[in-house]
Amino acid sequence: MANRAPAPALNPSAGARWLPTLELAGSWQMALDRWLLDQGRPAFRLYRWQRPTLSLGFHQQQWPSHWSSLAEQGVIDMVRRPSGGRAVLHAGDLTYALVWPGAPANRQEAYRLCCTWLQRAFAAMGEPLQFGDQQALGSSGNCFALRTPADLVNARGVKRIGNAQLWRQGNLLQHGSIPVNPPPELWQQLFGQSPTPLAFSSEELEGQLLAAARLALPAALLPGSLEPLQESEWQQISRLLPELAPHR
Repeated sequence: MANRAPAPALNPSAGARWLPTLELAGSWQMALDRWLLDQGRPAFRLYRWQRPTLSLGFHQQQWPSHWSSLAEQGVIDMVRRPSGGRAVLHAGDLTYALVWPGAPANRQEAYRLCCTWLQRAFAAMGEPLQFGDQQALGSSGNCFALRTPADLVNARGVKRIGNAQLWRQGNLLQHGSIPVNPPPELWQQLFGQSPTPLAFSSEELEGQLLAAARLALPAALLPGSLEPLQESEWQQISRLLPELAPHR
């Protein structure tokens, strides 16, 4: 395991760190979220992916062999998420990450509080969402093949947001992916099914999400300032990259 700089002590007077929207390779996105969790400070960010990338849940050890073949052919990248859940295709999606030190120990409550802003944003855009009603069972490795109580679905049962968590000593990292305009052919290649795109653009959605986040996130996650990453911080993040390869 790579050496890491010690995490600074949490300053209770500091607001949550909000990062600008970044478009990076998948390994950097996941390393950044891991690093944010290690810092001991609330954080929030939205981001996009430079290339079509399949992120695997932290505990996901089995996946179809053709996924690996597509990665070897350069069609997709593959990366290991620090959070749980099943595989998510990041292409034409908008992803969020929340870091919440001292989140409620009741995970159902934490999920609810971490999703209120998402529901608010989608309701403002005319598509109210509710939590899913399926247990996380079955053989599918595709996150969007299931509608668990951790996910958000519309009135027709279409899953719009897949969420996953990582808990570490009472600190929470929550990821969520929102397929806005996913590529149908690639989705079919990977999962054998067709995606359901949103009726609005990624830019419209981002604006609504940021507005809703400022109104409906838990107080601990409200922004103190918008803080781009410094060069020294990017160097720390780079040390986490080797840990995110999708080894079986």
